[in-house]
Amino acid sequence: MSKTRIFALTLIALMLVAVFTNPTTEQMEAEVKAKATQLLKQKAGKKNDEVIDFGMKLFGNTLIDQFLENHIKVENYYLFSLTKIQWDNQEQVIGGGAFKQIWLSPKIDEKAKQIVAAIKGS
Repeated sequence: MSKTRIFALTLIALMLVAVFTNPTTEQMEAEVKAKATQLLKQKAGKKNDEVIDFGMKLFGNTLIDQFLENHIKVENYYLFSLTKIQWDNQEQVIGGGAFKQIWLSPKIDEKAKQIVAAIKGS
């Protein structure tokens, strides 16, 4: 077999593996939800941990679920997925996924600071 044919077959095999191992929208959203919960607890401070835990048990993560529903968008491109946040009429990529792996960018921390500042300013 020629090198070109081997390269083409390898590329096709790699693409098939990427398609079948691409994280689902639900997996991406669950990862962002976990990160948002962590950031909420972190921004609230240590002394408010019990209050945050109680609030999350009481309201069933409604605040985070509404935020994800209104501001987070997952785009699936079959070979990989991108997670974007929409805030102040801007859209920014905050994560991606491929080969059963999900990566969240440090930009999510920057956006969290902006969102918390906007909420506190209101």
